[in-house]
Amino acid sequence: MTDLSESLFANPVWSALHTKHRHFALQAGDACRYPADVAPFAAVTSPSAGALLQLHSLLVPGESVWIVGESYPQTAKLAFEQTLVCLQMVLPAEIAPPAPTTEILPLLNDHAREMVALTDLAFPGFFRARTCEMGSYFGIRSNGQLIAMGGERLILDGYPEISGICTHPDYRGKGYAESLIWHLVRNHRREGLVSWLHVTATNQRAINLYRRMGFSEARKVTLHLVSRKD
Repeated sequence: MTDLSESLFANPVWSALHTKHRHFALQAGDACRYPADVAPFAAVTSPSAGALLQLHSLLVPGESVWIVGESYPQTAKLAFEQTLVCLQMVLPAEIAPPAPTTEILPLLNDHAREMVALTDLAFPGFFRARTCEMGSYFGIRSNGQLIAMGGERLILDGYPEISGICTHPDYRGKGYAESLIWHLVRNHRREGLVSWLHVTATNQRAINLYRRMGFSEARKVTLHLVSRKD
């Protein structure tokens, strides 16, 4: 079995921005965030009014970001708009990836516009113009069109997050998502890394796929969408 340690994964955005993604970090005391064109994620060291005030200073008026945590105090300068419960799932080391069956191509920064357009069909707003800089991304094409993709988002020491997995609605049901995930897993295994991911707790179709592949649930985390009022 493979575990996701509480010290790293209870606050994964903070962990990433202080290790492998420190070059992205915008920080004010006990708060930090990714640039808006990279990812809509921020983090605080603790759910305190002081940390939230520092987070406020990192946002522009009207801007929203997602932060992980169970609960936060209300503050006059921030609005808590909604919550999203996600599962953190990890692929145990004993699960062996199958041999590749689909041609999978690397995606580069030059393909960012295509990647944003495709991911906006599945989860609009989460994938930004520079999200592809967070890790390695790969895609499947049909007649030159990008029809499926996936890659890495939060990168913690030894633990790259699989993310951005999506398929164009006209091409679903062909196993492309699974092929992309296995491609990433094979890359991770060659480098001695552990593959993990987030999935919305209500996305039963995706959860069923991940469980069938051998992923197991590590914990539930709650994301809060926070916006600056002024």
